[in-house]
Amino acid sequence: MRLPEYKADEFGKVAVLMGGESAERTISLESGKAVTTALCNAGVDAHAIDFNHGEFKRLINAGFDRVFIALHGRGGEDGTIQGALETIGLPYTGSGVLGSAIAMDKIRSKSLWRDAGLSTPVAVELSATSHWEQIAEETGLPIMVKPVREGSSIGASKVTAAKDLSSAWKQANQFDDRVMAEGWIQGSEYTVPILNNIVLPIIKLETVRDFYDYQAKYEDDDTKYICPCGLDDEFEKTLGELCLKACQRLDVSGWARVDVMIDDSAKPWLIEVNTVPGMTSHSLVPMAAKQAGISFEQLVVQILATSLVTPANKELHN
Repeated sequence: MRLPEYKADEFGKVAVLMGGESAERTISLESGKAVTTALCNAGVDAHAIDFNHGEFKRLINAGFDRVFIALHGRGGEDGTIQGALETIGLPYTGSGVLGSAIAMDKIRSKSLWRDAGLSTPVAVELSATSHWEQIAEETGLPIMVKPVREGSSIGASKVTAAKDLSSAWKQANQFDDRVMAEGWIQGSEYTVPILNNIVLPIIKLETVRDFYDYQAKYEDDDTKYICPCGLDDEFEKTLGELCLKACQRLDVSGWARVDVMIDDSAKPWLIEVNTVPGMTSHSLVPMAAKQAGISFEQLVVQILATSLVTPANKELHN
């Protein structure tokens, strides 16, 4: 794959924001450290910042020219830091405020996809006063219960009986005051990395667990990542085009990873879009990039180059 070429010095002094205060803090620290090392190896003047509100003055006063956002979850992936960076005029990687905020909200994402005629499982927002039997009828069983605005499958669980919805809601509610029930799709799980409107090789995910949960992602040694994914070329192309449309509908730009299910009748279903995917050397986007002949260092430089798009034009970048 032929990539645009950039000189390290055209990026200036780069702040790599990591850590934060979300439930994904530990993963973000790993991503940020890997990104910082790779950027430095590529000759970029990159500086790791374990970000909190007190560090914002440092961004203003330390002469940074741009920001690589490696913050996962709320505070880093939901438009919050993007908006703050725009107020001080610091360019940043990835989606703008609008795209970040919409993609982080799984309920709104699905609503926009449905309006555009894109297939996504039925989803219902839950509360302590929800009628569990009614929810089960509306979504069907089994049901995936998860926080509306968290990633890494944190707080997510599979429910097979209406009587268990209350405890599943309580578990998810520990991580977000907004919780959703999503119709279960029986089939195979895939993830579709996108870099500057180019679909990277798709990855098929296989786990011995009921679904690709936190343990399968970060703790299990037997989770399988299959790339090439085994789909025929035409179907893989169609799936990639669907994921590009999904990102465009949400105003997601620069880079992303789209999670999809393909059911037993070979129909694809959009699950969610990650606008700041994991970036350790063994994460999914780097894995797909490697399959495409792109090294980790090349990948982080290409992502950093998305900061060259002005904030006002980020939502137009697609």
